[in-house]
Amino acid sequence: MNIELKAVRKLRIHWPIPVETMTQLAGGNLQALNADAGITSLLEELQATPELGGFGNYHHVFESSAGFEGFTVAEGANPTLGTVGQRTISPTFVFTTYFDDALDQSAVQALVQRIVDIHPWEVPVIEVSGPLSVSSSAAQVETRLAS
Repeated sequence: MNIELKAVRKLRIHWPIPVETMTQLAGGNLQALNADAGITSLLEELQATPELGGFGNYHHVFESSAGFEGFTVAEGANPTLGTVGQRTISPTFVFTTYFDDALDQSAVQALVQRIVDIHPWEVPVIEVSGPLSVSSSAAQVETRLAS
């Protein structure tokens, strides 16, 4: 197989999860993702976006990790978790995928807005990188150029 690099942008979303979900994931129960309503809504929204996670014959490719995020709520906030002035630690699911760098900026903005609309946090952490290169099969590049 011939591997080439293609220009993509990274989409990374931080999503809070309950301690129970984190515990199940840490114990190797991957079905905990399917049982979590928030993660399910995120994955459904992203699967409905065909521009995400295309790697040749593999579609909807993503990476995930579970970890913790810390923050202090400031005066005037309306937090989902935590109280003003108090340091809060939240179990977090981090979802990462990629999309073609040629995707129109208005489509990227619409995607981010759909995620914001379903995200439980007042200010979601959503990262969109500038262009970077990832490996891709040459067959996928040729198919894309032909279409």
